[in-house]
Amino acid sequence: SALLSPTCDDAAVEEAADLALHQINADRKEGYILRLYRIFSVREHPQEIGGSVFYLILDVIDTECHVLSKKLWKNCKARVPHSTVYGQCKATIYINQPRNIAHLTTYECTLQPVPPRYIWLRCPDCPVDDSPAEPQYLEAAVQCLAKFNEESEQTHYFSVLNVTRASMQWVVGPAYFVEFLIQETSCSKNDTIADISQCE
Repeated sequence: SALLSPTCDDAAVEEAADLALHQINADRKEGYILRLYRIFSVREHPQEIGGSVFYLILDVIDTECHVLSKKLWKNCKARVPHSTVYGQCKATIYINQPRNIAHLTTYECTLQPVPPRYIWLRCPDCPVDDSPAEPQYLEAAVQCLAKFNEESEQTHYFSVLNVTRASMQWVVGPAYFVEFLIQETSCSKNDTIADISQCE
C-alpha cells in the first residue's frame, strides 16, 4: 500500500510519537530524558491486520531528568532555554492497536547544545556550559556530596559516580554548577571515613 501523509496533530500520530519517544528514552544509557518539542514530519505505511509503520521526525529538547530515573518524558521538566540541549530524532515504529503492539524498529537522534553566542546575546550573565570532565567540576561535586552525606539520614555514605553536566559563571570569581550521579557505598555512616572514594 502507498505511504500516507497524516497531519502531525492526528491522534494516532501523537500516540506514535509518544510511544517512540518513551522507547527511545528507555533505550538510552546516559544523558537526560528527551522531551517532545514538536512532531516535525510523519509518514504512515498501513499494514495488514490493523497495524501501521510510522516514519517520524521529532524535534526534541532535553529535560532535568537523567535517563537512569526512568521517568516518562511528560513528567520531566524542560530546562531553561540557555542550558537546553536540542535536536532531532528520526524513528520508525510499528503500532498495532488491536493486538496492543508498539515496536520501535530503528531510531537515530542528533543532539547539540544551544550555541554560546546565542546565550550571550540573550543572557550575557547566564552560566555557560563546559566539559563535565574538567577537574574543578568533580571537586565541586565531591564538596556538594560531602554536605549531603553529612546531613542525610541515609545509613551509608554515597560517592560521586560521574559528573553529567557542568557550567561556569563569573560573578566575583568563578561559580561552578554541576549535576552528577551518586552511588551508595559499603561504608557505614557509623564509621569515621577519611576518604569516601576508597569505599566500595
